[in-house]
Amino acid sequence: MKEIAMAGATVTVTDDNFEEVVLKSDKPVLVDFWATWCGPCRQIAPSLEAIAAEHDEIVIAKLNTDENPATTAKYGVMSIPTMNVYKDGEVVKTIVGAKPKAAIERDLADYLA
Repeated sequence: MKEIAMAGATVTVTDDNFEEVVLKSDKPVLVDFWATWCGPCRQIAPSLEAIAAEHDEIVIAKLNTDENPATTAKYGVMSIPTMNVYKDGEVVKTIVGAKPKAAIERDLADYLA
């Protein structure tokens, strides 16, 4: 769990560490479900990095859907990019599709200070 303490960088999550890093987090966690071949996923990556750098009250995590099919299937992710916000182990918000940083921040307003 050392990674979570690092402000300013996104955290990589996998099928193996999803429960520990995301579901047991004491902060809200935005999980970006993405893949290397997904253009819109690459488009939003800099925005998510910036949000991670600017806001330590939320964890920004990335899960590669190709490498982690169990978690992807468990949460019914059918298209990417999909961003789920988890709080207290539950999905509390889902954001689908590429958006500008300001729009993502508006979607996250309830979880940002």
